[in-house]
Amino acid sequence: MTEKPNHENLALEPTANCSEEEFSQLVESVIRRAPMDAAGLLTDLSDDDLVKVLESVDPTFALKILYCLPGERQEEIAEDITEQIADRWSLNQQYDPDTVGRVMEKPVGVFHYTDTAGDTINAIRELAKTTLPTYVYVLDDVDQLYGVVVMRDLMLADPTQTLAEVMLREPFSLTAETTIGDAMQAVVHRHYPVYPVCDSLNRLIGLVPGYTLFEEQRVELMSRPGRMVGVEQEETINTPWRTCLKFRHPWLQLNLLTAFLAALVVGLFEETIQQVVVLAAFLPVLAGQSGNTGCQSLAVTLRGLTLGEFAQLKTGSIVRKEAALGCANGLLVGVIAAVAMYFYAAATGGNPTLLALVVLVAMTGSCILSGVTGVLVPMALKKVGADPVTASSIFVTTATDVCSMGLLLALATLVI
Repeated sequence: MTEKPNHENLALEPTANCSEEEFSQLVESVIRRAPMDAAGLLTDLSDDDLVKVLESVDPTFALKILYCLPGERQEEIAEDITEQIADRWSLNQQYDPDTVGRVMEKPVGVFHYTDTAGDTINAIRELAKTTLPTYVYVLDDVDQLYGVVVMRDLMLADPTQTLAEVMLREPFSLTAETTIGDAMQAVVHRHYPVYPVCDSLNRLIGLVPGYTLFEEQRVELMSRPGRMVGVEQEETINTPWRTCLKFRHPWLQLNLLTAFLAALVVGLFEETIQQVVVLAAFLPVLAGQSGNTGCQSLAVTLRGLTLGEFAQLKTGSIVRKEAALGCANGLLVGVIAAVAMYFYAAATGGNPTLLALVVLVAMTGSCILSGVTGVLVPMALKKVGADPVTASSIFVTTATDVCSMGLLLALATLVI
């Protein structure tokens, strides 16, 4: 079972805007909710009242609620909150938002390796009045993580045995700087309810429940489809329209700029289009097919980056695979498009055989280029330190439009 905050025997002080009974009901309602829901329930409270509520629940749970508040209000509340919560918040703020250090909790159940099993059990009974440890974490003389004791082993041990005699040595741990994605890969086959977090000297500085890692990764994955088209992770359905405009508009400006490149390519072949008007009807068909091919390749690449699959595979082999897929898909859809062009050109008085061949070659070539682009763009963005999710779709779409339409019109110009 995962750790759950224990809220019994907590002193409740009524706020200025409600009676003691109403305040007790508010606190009870808060502790029965998930941190995000609890934060939503408390959003309209004044800072003073919100502080009193947070000080009336378990510190670990209060910290989780604090993280669910808007960034600016987090800082305001943190200044007035009890020292125990504020210090923890300040420590976690030292780490990047997507790291384990940002979501870790205060260590509980920490003992010295010379402590006996009997003394540890008695101490845990007292500790359980405010929180419920999942494991016993054993430190050495320099406060480094020395071992872990499972509760079952502790209960079955002789009361006179020391923790050093019953602990599991060299336990698995995470570092505070580890990203959530890397942590997920590290724990995916372990399934522990709680993981210790250590600093560079192997000193225990926090704990992170397994479900917290999965929650953070779930939110990150849910935000990615929006971020691919310029919708920021922080935006929700309730975000004010002015804030939404600030998040989205810069990406639309970038998309407009890249769209001009595709328009420029078409403009370069204006004479060809005037001579063979039938080509204009097939430009969106070609752009759509190659665009979908690029998006398929991009989606698979982003999934691989998220799951760390590129660590076991060479980029070159993935590029060759996507090129082969693009060639096969391009030929299959290209044959259908070529047949359509043949009959369309025959009906409008063009050269049906030649134009059908142009469409077939252009469709195949553009699908190959789109598949390769779907791999190379996110890889290049990651290599230069940019988020491959945020802008990949814009660059891939532009590349596929320019390549597909440019290739079709260039081939048509050569054969006319």
